[in-house]
Amino acid sequence: MGKDFPAVVISEVGPRDGLQAVSAIMPTAAKLRWIDALVASGIREIEVASFVPARILPQMADAHVVVRHALTHPGVTVMALVPNSRGATAALEAGVHKITIPVSASAAHSMANVRKTREEMVEEVRSIVQLCRDFHLGVKVEAGISTAFGCTLQGNVPESDVVSLAEQVVAAGVDECGLSDTTGMANPAQVRRLFNLVRTSIGDKTGAAHMHNTRGLGLANCLAAYDVGVRTFDSSLGGLGGCPYAPGASGNVVTEDLVFMFESMGISTGIDIAVLIEARKALQDGLPNEPLYGMTLEAGLPKGWLSNRGQHD
Repeated sequence: MGKDFPAVVISEVGPRDGLQAVSAIMPTAAKLRWIDALVASGIREIEVASFVPARILPQMADAHVVVRHALTHPGVTVMALVPNSRGATAALEAGVHKITIPVSASAAHSMANVRKTREEMVEEVRSIVQLCRDFHLGVKVEAGISTAFGCTLQGNVPESDVVSLAEQVVAAGVDECGLSDTTGMANPAQVRRLFNLVRTSIGDKTGAAHMHNTRGLGLANCLAAYDVGVRTFDSSLGGLGGCPYAPGASGNVVTEDLVFMFESMGISTGIDIAVLIEARKALQDGLPNEPLYGMTLEAGLPKGWLSNRGQHD
């Protein structure tokens, strides 16, 4: 499969999920350079910001500016996370292509993260979907079921709760519903089982896998999701990120490692990993004191990678 038609979509969430988890505030100009570097590598979907009050997340105070800059890159899907209708209105005014709404499967995490019950969040989803339809027909809406695989606050999250919530948000009108391992508690068998259950229930509206590497299983869980039909994967350059309202939830799957895994298997991502690794410089320049992760960078690309990688080109 050629680079113009990647077999999987790597959705970079670092500019939103990554930055919200660190105390430092990346200068706006640095954010824009980082986004430019990500686009240069071939990434075509980026969650660039969240629209929340600056007093809650000062890292996102420049969300409008960041979105408008990202929109200057043709062919890139510009996404933003919104927790409510007010945030959705701001995101739509900024011009995003896609809105993501966090809906927690854990009752405890829902109250900690968005200060709403799960039932109230389903109603919020319905309101946002209607707002998008009224505002701009082309804006896509995704619900991300957070804590789908377990919660550090609540503990076990019944799979029936996840499936029921997926059914409810689809009934509320979302275009797709993904599953998030917010707390890094998932294992590959669980990932296969739960994605299969959700797909049986909501069909082709089953969306992305958003995995964390808290316990070292991020890539294994992504591969498990791929095995059962998932084709969009959230990840963060350098593994930056984690939910500030889920104690112990460390970083996202490392984008570089995820791309290396798929490309080495002959599964096209459309991303040039050498250029992607270079994008780390823009990230590090903007957050000079923040640790970054990634095994691919540490080990280096294998000898002959550029000439031999993936027989799919």
